[in-house]
Amino acid sequence: MDLKAEYLDLREEMVAAIDGALTSMRLFLGPNVEALEQEFAEFCGVKYAIGCGSGTDACQFALQGAGVGPGDEVITVGWTFIATLAAILHAGATPVLVDIEPQHLCMDPAAVEAAITPRTKAIFPVHIYGHPCDMGALREISDRHGLLLIEDASHAHGAEWQGQRAGSLGDAAAFSCYMSKNLGAYGEAGLVTTNDEAIAERVRLLRNHGYISRYEHSLVGYNSRLDEIQAAVLRVKLARLAESIEKRRRQAEFYRQALADTPLTLPCEEPGTRHCWYMFNTRAPRRDELAAFLEERGIATGQHYRVPAHRQPALAPYGLDKYHLPETDRAAEDVLILPCHHYLTEGQIEGVAEQVRAFYG
Repeated sequence: MDLKAEYLDLREEMVAAIDGALTSMRLFLGPNVEALEQEFAEFCGVKYAIGCGSGTDACQFALQGAGVGPGDEVITVGWTFIATLAAILHAGATPVLVDIEPQHLCMDPAAVEAAITPRTKAIFPVHIYGHPCDMGALREISDRHGLLLIEDASHAHGAEWQGQRAGSLGDAAAFSCYMSKNLGAYGEAGLVTTNDEAIAERVRLLRNHGYISRYEHSLVGYNSRLDEIQAAVLRVKLARLAESIEKRRRQAEFYRQALADTPLTLPCEEPGTRHCWYMFNTRAPRRDELAAFLEERGIATGQHYRVPAHRQPALAPYGLDKYHLPETDRAAEDVLILPCHHYLTEGQIEGVAEQVRAFYG
């Protein structure tokens, strides 16, 4: 991301928004948070959006708000940031991992059925890189087994499946608003979306120590109140989110044309979906060599996820490294993320493509 270019573009409006938040001195859960929640709910096409302190908290609260807790199992993937699995563990539940499908690197619905046990409470798919999972297949499975379907939409602000936006496709959804995201704060922030009033109310309680009135708390919650400054920043960006996604979509198509004659396997968009292109993920022969070659020429790349979440040392005590996930392991060997943000020019994209072609000869 070129966050500086974005800030300079939005500076006048951003400074005014932040100054307004500070002038009011209502520094958390104030008018900007309330307005952001309403505006983001409308954007996603849901009744409720609840702001919180981070995307990790949003994942945890979406699960807990829907009733996931100790003794429950939650089916998810290893091809994700560690926060997805941490949120399940923080909720007191047990992650059960399934593999990804090779095309879009999203949860493979065909693997979910075999992972269901009497303890399964929820399916927790991750819309990775901005491409939505096959929510039709996952909804059919969840409905047939009486399971919750909760989206980790941390990469998917503005993505769509069958005309519905991410955040409206399950019983609840979690969004990260980390600074690099399509809708990113200038610090930490998260959002939970749902159409279920009971889930929304419980998430509100969880984020604010169970507060229901002065001196009265109904549950042991957390300190995860979204502050007014971050909400003001997000409101400025949300007003331009649809436009910035359109730019990313044009850039992705230009990338696909510019890299068509290279050995890279390029990402695509499944019919009936609308990719929001949080990242432009390729699969690259000799990935590490190519990454070093591009780095030497001033082109930053990413390798999300070189070490999948379930293989992280922090999760070893939970036994998650026992899972055999061959597609996940293959992705860890060859996925390479190329620069992708809405201030990237076609000239810069062509420059990346030229260097990729030079590397492969």
